[in-house]
Order: sequence, then C-alpha cells, then structure tokens
Amino acid sequence: MAERGSAPLEGAELLLADLDGVVYRGPRAIAYAVESINAAPCRVGYITNNASRTPESVAGHLNSFGLSVAAPDVVTSAQAGVRLLAGLVPSGATVLVVGGEGLVAEAERAGFAVTASADDAPAGVVQGFSPELGWRQLAEAAFALALDDAGEGIPWVATNMDWSIPVARGVAPGNGTLVSAVHSAVGRMPVVAGKPEVAIFEEAFDRFGTRRALFVGDRLDTDILGARRAGIPSAMVLTGIDRAKQLLAARADMRPDFILEDLRQLQQPYPVTTTKRDGSRIVGRARVRVDGNRVEIVAPGDRGIDLLRAACAAIWDSGLGIHALEVPASLYS
Repeated sequence: MAERGSAPLEGAELLLADLDGVVYRGPRAIAYAVESINAAPCRVGYITNNASRTPESVAGHLNSFGLSVAAPDVVTSAQAGVRLLAGLVPSGATVLVVGGEGLVAEAERAGFAVTASADDAPAGVVQGFSPELGWRQLAEAAFALALDDAGEGIPWVATNMDWSIPVARGVAPGNGTLVSAVHSAVGRMPVVAGKPEVAIFEEAFDRFGTRRALFVGDRLDTDILGARRAGIPSAMVLTGIDRAKQLLAARADMRPDFILEDLRQLQQPYPVTTTKRDGSRIVGRARVRVDGNRVEIVAPGDRGIDLLRAACAAIWDSGLGIHALEVPASLYS
C-alpha cells in the first residue's frame, strides 16, 4: 500500500490562489476550481499579476462563477505596485500611469495625481498591463523615464513582468513584453511589484493577517518562484501555462511542494515519495529512476499524475540538468 501524506491544505490558515490558469481561463471557470475553492477549510485570497482591472471588477467576475468573493479578498499587482511607488516618490505627487483602469484607480486611491503625459513632469512612472495599451502610451513612459544630463531618472515601477498571459483564444503577450519595449528605449529596468517578487505577497500577508498560507499557481517563473521567495509552500496545478515538460525541467528555486492535476487535490492526501536502493523514486504505483543520463520508467503505475511526481523527484534529486538527460516523451507529451 502506497504511503499517503497530508493534504496540501492541511494546517494552512489561508489559501492564496492565482487567477488566470488556476480559477479561470478567459470567461470560463476551470473544471473543479469553483467547487474546490468553496470547500476550502480556511480563508481564501486571490493574487493576480494582472493590473488592468479593479479588485471590485475581479471579485464580480469570480462571483459570476459561483464563488463568494469581496473586493478586499483580491490582491492585485496594481495595489502592490502603487504601494512600492509610494515609498519612492513624495505623497500626492504627479505620477505617469501606463496601464488600465485598475492601476489608475489604485494610484488615485493612494492620493497621487495621475497623468498620461510626460509633459506634466511626473515624479514617477508605474506601468501595468492593459489590452488597450499602444505605442503612444509606451512612448510617453519612455519620454518620462529618459535620463537627465547627470544620468539620473525618475522612479519606475512595473506591476509585473509576466511574458505571457492565458486568454480565451490561447496565450498572448503579457506585461513583461510591454515593459521590455520601454526598457529597450530607455536602457534601464523598473522595480517590480508582482510575482515572483515578494512585494505582492507581503501585501497579502498584511491584509489577511497570517503567513501560514499555501499558494496555488500555474506558472513556475512567477507563481512558484514567488511563493518560495516569500517563504510559503506552493502547489502547481496543471491547468494553465506550465505543464509536465516545464515541471521536469524546473530549476531548484522553481520547484513546487505539491503537483496537482486540478484543485480537487488540494484536500486529498498527497502521496509520499519513497526511494529504493537503486535510487528510483516511487509515488503511488509509479516508479522512475535516473540511470546515468537516462530517465527510466520502471513502472508507469495507474495514475499519470503520480508518474509525473515520481519523474520530477527522480530528475530533481539527480543533480543533473534536464539538457543532459534522455527523457521519455511519454513523461511530458
């Protein structure tokens, strides 16, 4: 009988969930997400790197799926970004906002005078994603961020650096690509508030009054890396951007504590990984080992998710980079 461990949510006071790729994709909820979140035995908060919408708008979207969410339950990168900016420019200063309604609303709520023109001599720039952003807005940011003759420039905060964003029709360019366009023009990089930086997690910890949290996300480079930097356990759910192939190749600081097929497994006992004398890793009935530079499936087991968990354990513990290994296509196809 395979050894079963504690469920990922056991002992957590707070479940923090990413949105895109975890709760919904575009206008539709992801299978099993709503009922699983509603059944959570602890408080639930939502963290999103998407700065284009207000918390009220996000809460309304989530409620339309059958969740029970109030605006304070939603922590956005716009909120974290404005909080960072407030520590870099004077209170009540004029700031250039490059982004959507959510970012403008947060800047105004913090007492800043918002402008869209570099001609207004802003004290700082805060940039976030909006599907309506175009060349003119990016150009204004570049004009405002240009260095003076002494090589000095005003503060620049980016809400996040996600290179892509999942939408209903597929995967589209994210805020990182827009920030990169401005970077190419001005030759400098912003301070970043959203995942994987810690600022957005600190905003959540302060708001919910606890650090005993589990974070669930769908991206290794933002969600999982961010949770590790923030010092909390993380669960990777295979319903969004990153899938088996990315997990197998994950570097050490992007490896989740739990790998889930869907959110139902948040409250299911998580199988313990055991090691045999030949170095193979066993999860459930699945068994995988690394022999030299070959990854071998000793036993596929009866659940694909357990095979993936065993393969990740074997590869991660081998100390070898994925580029040096021969990996069966059946593990990631």
